[in-house]
Amino acid sequence: MLNLEGGQDTLSRSLNRRAFIVASVSALAGLGILHYRRLEDVEAEAAPAWPSKMVQVVEFSDAGVRQGVVVVPMIIKSDEEWRKLLSRSAYDITGKADTEMAFTGAYWNLHDKGLFRCICCDTALFSSETKFDSGTGWPSFWAPIGKENIEELADSSWGMERTAISCRRCDAHLGHVFNDGPRPTGLRYCINSVALRFLKSA
Repeated sequence: MLNLEGGQDTLSRSLNRRAFIVASVSALAGLGILHYRRLEDVEAEAAPAWPSKMVQVVEFSDAGVRQGVVVVPMIIKSDEEWRKLLSRSAYDITGKADTEMAFTGAYWNLHDKGLFRCICCDTALFSSETKFDSGTGWPSFWAPIGKENIEELADSSWGMERTAISCRRCDAHLGHVFNDGPRPTGLRYCINSVALRFLKSA
């Protein structure tokens, strides 16, 4: 009788010990997984949020002098970030492909010499050397300062077939290009003033 009770007691202690070991191993495994996930989260937060897409653009000095071709990461921001950086009209036009009213923009009747950069990312887009008076009420150019800095895409909005243009570096909508411009290209890049930042030549 004593031996039986002793055996049961030993068996009970053995089972309790096994249960304790299993519970301990499970808890340690859980802590390990939790720690690993936290490390992953920390690494994800610490990693730079560079977009994967790279683009090729031409850099220009503020004087309009070509500096060379560079390959840079495309600038990608959330709507909230763009709203904080841009005026309401600039956000609506560059981000939502809106259009400013004719004869209301700051640059449609500008005749100063200088460089026009993207309002969103400062990429050089047009030079006053190719600007002309189209009579449309929007700044018009017969060529961009660097073809590499412009992206063209089909636009079938408003029941028309047009070619929209955007900044290659940040995808900001700029305007449209038409085949009714002057020589030597025969093109008219019709641009919203608010999509540009003008730097007057010294």
